[in-house]
Amino acid sequence: MPLLARRPVASPRDWSDQELLHRTLRQEAVAWSEFVRRYRALIFRCVTKVIGRYDAVCSSTDADEIFSEVMVGILRDDMRKLRLYDPRRGTKLSSWIGMIATNTAYDFLRGTARRPMLDRLEGAVDISDDSTVDPLGEVLAKERRSHLNTLLSDYSDKDRAFVALYYAQGLEAEEVAEEMAISVKTVYSKKHKLLARLQNTLAPLMQAASPLVPA
Repeated sequence: MPLLARRPVASPRDWSDQELLHRTLRQEAVAWSEFVRRYRALIFRCVTKVIGRYDAVCSSTDADEIFSEVMVGILRDDMRKLRLYDPRRGTKLSSWIGMIATNTAYDFLRGTARRPMLDRLEGAVDISDDSTVDPLGEVLAKERRSHLNTLLSDYSDKDRAFVALYYAQGLEAEEVAEEMAISVKTVYSKKHKLLARLQNTLAPLMQAASPLVPA
């Protein structure tokens, strides 16, 4: 009697992102190994794009340390950050992972006393002499950052992913289009809409930060 042919067992490398996510959330060891293999390069790319702007103050070991923090953050609280991912919103899993990595990198920089470098990036006045630091200016800069963080928290997952890809990671329009499965035309359209929304929301804050003119 001829032996029945066995159906080939799919390799973890052949799993779709959704199947990989499902198996990872079930805490399958082989799934976690594949998760790390599949997204390791992406995470390092996102991390190095952030800390690359501060190569004067970042050591060669920072990228490895941040990568470890990304992994710990993903595992924390029963993989809460992964469970928040919703493919129905149109964001690719890789974009979601990239956003986690980017945010972790910025948190690392803030937590290691590199705030002055970040202040320059975020539009604060470039102060070369500590004796000329304006306390009021520092407070206003922090208020603007806090306001922006609050604003972004109200955005949709797709819009936050776009901000992370286009502005934080610095991807080209074509790369953003590929990551988010949209057209390049949509990328530019979304960019202008988000900029307009940010400008309209931040306008009152910027007016409040302007110096008062004596009567």
